[in-house]
Amino acid sequence: MILEGKKILVTGIVNRHSIAFSIAERAQAQGAEVLLTSFGRVKRMTERSAARLDPAPDVLELDVNSDADVATVRDELRERWGTVDGAVHAIAFAPGDAIGGEFMATPRESAKVAFETSAYSYKALAEAVAPLMTDGGALVGLDFDASVAWPTYNWMGVAKAALESVNRYLARDLGPQRIRVNLVSAGPVHTAAASGISGFSDLEGLWGDAAPLGWDPHDATQVADAALFLLSDLSRATTGEILHVDGGAHAVGAPPQQG
Repeated sequence: MILEGKKILVTGIVNRHSIAFSIAERAQAQGAEVLLTSFGRVKRMTERSAARLDPAPDVLELDVNSDADVATVRDELRERWGTVDGAVHAIAFAPGDAIGGEFMATPRESAKVAFETSAYSYKALAEAVAPLMTDGGALVGLDFDASVAWPTYNWMGVAKAALESVNRYLARDLGPQRIRVNLVSAGPVHTAAASGISGFSDLEGLWGDAAPLGWDPHDATQVADAALFLLSDLSRATTGEILHVDGGAHAVGAPPQQG
């Protein structure tokens, strides 16, 4: 088992369809001990999802936009585990007027919220766990290809571009501590977050035609397994990377548009 004895913190589970849920489930199957985070009204949903895992992990309170929460989670992880081997960043949010609508009409404050929650939060998570990665470790974030402008994705696409840059800077700064920092750039997966984006269902359907390997938007395990590789010692010489798990669509161009 490639994660035998590893202690892994997983953020961003909303329900069992979340990519993060699949990562947590498969990490446990590969021998990891898992803790989850959530906050606010979503935390109850996360706890219901946690009950489906075996064993059911605890859910820690973490609003990544709260410095106090980041510090509290670090202290709780130190008390529970002492050390942390890996953490999964599966956190993204943009207000409704920053995604799915008109790019040019988005107000400054909404763009700032998208950046802070979806990109700066990766650095915040690193602040929580890096001091506890005393023997090295791995940070893995979930990405959606930010090299092109997608229909309706708008300021979330800008935030993902920032996330990719944060990934590189974290890899630079944390590498001397033997902490690896990588992203998984996934094809569209039918999650609760994705279903709320206007036009995302069309993208799901078109992706399979564009991807040389095909693409199943209802199978989060194909993304989870790549994350497990990056969390494991098998990726011990890999950092600052964006690993595409999208059926190969990124290599042959954007999915065709409906005309």
